[in-house]
Amino acid sequence: MIHPSAQIDPSAVLETGVTVGPFAIIEAGARLGKGCSISAYAIIKRGAILGDEVKVDHFAVIGGDPQDLGFDPKIVSRVEVGARTVIREHVTIHRATQANQATLIGADGLLMAGSHVAHDCILGKAVILANGCMLGGHVQVGDSAFISGGVAVHQFCRIGAGSLTSGNAVITEDVPPQALAYGRNELAGLNLIGLRRRLISAESVAELKRAYHHVYSPGTTCSTQAQLAIHSGEYQSPEALAFLHFFLGGKRGRFASPA
Repeated sequence: MIHPSAQIDPSAVLETGVTVGPFAIIEAGARLGKGCSISAYAIIKRGAILGDEVKVDHFAVIGGDPQDLGFDPKIVSRVEVGARTVIREHVTIHRATQANQATLIGADGLLMAGSHVAHDCILGKAVILANGCMLGGHVQVGDSAFISGGVAVHQFCRIGAGSLTSGNAVITEDVPPQALAYGRNELAGLNLIGLRRRLISAESVAELKRAYHHVYSPGTTCSTQAQLAIHSGEYQSPEALAFLHFFLGGKRGRFASPA
């Protein structure tokens, strides 16, 4: 199951059923869960933790140092990857900048070829990053978000759960949950196809539509509108409430707004 040309540090922990291809490197303190598959020339850096059945394809590097000029390489940090996540060719995931902290990739995700996850990012479950997608440091991505090919996301942005960001978009502001983002910080409404695919009820979708129009109604800020909507008691579905509460946090100032 382990090719003789692979280099595996004696302190690395490999659970049962792990396969390691030719010339792959697994560094000190790495932990690989049951049934992981590491392809030829992939590199699992020191301290990285992979859940069960994670697949890492050719030339991917998991747990490299942050691209932060102020980072001290002696800091001990790590990357954690959730179970059954697929990491394709040439993907790079950098470890956290703070001691004993982790860049987190949720379970059941798909990181397509050439995508990049910078230091201190947190990705939820079932997140998809398409080819060439780039996430800056400290980006948070909610469950089931889809970020298309070539998208660049600025550091500290939040990409809401269930949202879809179209190809080659430039995102420097937060993208709300269940939204469709494109271009430079533009919204095109809600990700209705994604909602149907996740079998969200028609009642919840209708409530989410009302919440969307409530937040983006003219006259005041999105956060103020969201607070008013929450306190009105009009909204009960988890999707609508998560959408509204999203506008009460974040570090990137204003939010992506409809064209």
